[in-house]
Amino acid sequence: MKIALGIGCDRGTPAETIAQAVVEALTLARVDLADVASVASITLKADEPGLLVLAAQRGWDIVFYRPDELAAVPVPNPSEVVRRYTGTPSVSEAAALLAAEADDGAPALLVEKHKFRGTDGRSATVSIACCAELS
Repeated sequence: MKIALGIGCDRGTPAETIAQAVVEALTLARVDLADVASVASITLKADEPGLLVLAAQRGWDIVFYRPDELAAVPVPNPSEVVRRYTGTPSVSEAAALLAAEADDGAPALLVEKHKFRGTDGRSATVSIACCAELS
């Protein structure tokens, strides 16, 4: 099975914290790093050092979606706090679904909005969706 990761994080979250969030989410979904076919986030994170470092370490290309693109995706766990800061009620869930090319009737999220707070006090959120054409 191929999967898509949607990742959100606090500004300044280290790569190690994001990586731990990813590992925990993969464990919850019972999938491996080798199953990752795509990774996505919001355009506001296109310059996020920790996210870029992790992607480089893993050899992942990241797709960054605009807030309006993410806001158009129905998700199970929208957040008004996230909307206030980003312009969309969902980053990780919506990004995972878009990256998986999921639409009505396509596979749902395997992991909804898994939140992780590192020992550094920074948080990352990871969602996982099946890649519709690759599963």
